[in-house]
Amino acid sequence: MFRWRPLQTPLQAFDRSFQWQPRILHRTVQHRWYRFGGPHRGPQYRYFRQHAGQRITNWIQGPTFFRDATLISLGAGGIYLWNLEEVPISGRRRFNIISPGFEAYIAQKTMKEIMQEYRGRFLPEWDPRVQQVRRVLYRLLPYVRDAGGLQDVDWEVHVIDSPEMNAFVIPGGKVFFFTGILPMCRTEDGIAAVMAHEIAHVVAHHTAEKLSRAPFILMGVLLLYMVDVSFTMGTALMNLFLEYPGSRKQEEEADFIGLLMMAEGCYRPEAAAELWARMDRLEAARGERTPEILTTHPSHGRREAKIREWLPKAYEKREHSDCGNIMGFVRRRKRLLHHLQLRLVFLL
Repeated sequence: MFRWRPLQTPLQAFDRSFQWQPRILHRTVQHRWYRFGGPHRGPQYRYFRQHAGQRITNWIQGPTFFRDATLISLGAGGIYLWNLEEVPISGRRRFNIISPGFEAYIAQKTMKEIMQEYRGRFLPEWDPRVQQVRRVLYRLLPYVRDAGGLQDVDWEVHVIDSPEMNAFVIPGGKVFFFTGILPMCRTEDGIAAVMAHEIAHVVAHHTAEKLSRAPFILMGVLLLYMVDVSFTMGTALMNLFLEYPGSRKQEEEADFIGLLMMAEGCYRPEAAAELWARMDRLEAARGERTPEILTTHPSHGRREAKIREWLPKAYEKREHSDCGNIMGFVRRRKRLLHHLQLRLVFLL
């Protein structure tokens, strides 16, 4: 998801997907604890963790540990290998147990939440900003449909009147832009950089991959809890060492895939690097830099550097897209429209 990193994303169902289960369990345990005796029953609450930890210790020291551990490892390894797949375009191998149908269900649910949350703030179809974002989408679509099995997707554009610098695309082709990000984009090349990045998340099915990590994070939190680490601390540790690195890898991959897409669409690949350079300067001016290890996104400076590193590949893609003829057609079309507008003004 493209966003100004210090801000919170409105797409909570996607960003919190890996935390749903741990948070629910944490609330459930606390609720039962207070309901059946309150804080003075604390020793019994702590005893549960001590007892669970002792059982794990006894199992490790028991005669069946190596047999059980071998069977569990073989089963887990088999499930992992069976569900490995290749990410379109980048070719990265990753674990995914989420079906397209379930991903579509999550997307529909999220779509309803967003439409409800921002009701009354969507710009009308005739607004120039909506038309501009839609124009960029239509120019990218021929190259999007060739990747990730998105041939039958019904694409929609929604522009939200909000100063938030954010944009995202929900699986199923629902594109959301906030008006606050448009000045930072400056041109249609900048809009293409943001949009291609967001579409790349859909092409790579990053939502499904994120949900597939959730069971591992939940198991890690529970194991830490059994050895007397709180849910809050356990979740923080799992985020730090598993969720955040995975999320940063997805963001970097979306930058790469999106850069190739916008190049194929005959947009300037440098616009993506220039966008992140502006974001980096803005972050520095506001004094809001956060250590990369504590965030779900790479630093703006790192993203700019990686994109500049990939520019030769992007230009290679651009050369194979016959952009000379396409851009000539676009320029002629713009001149024709400008000429027609002048004639209309003269006649009026």
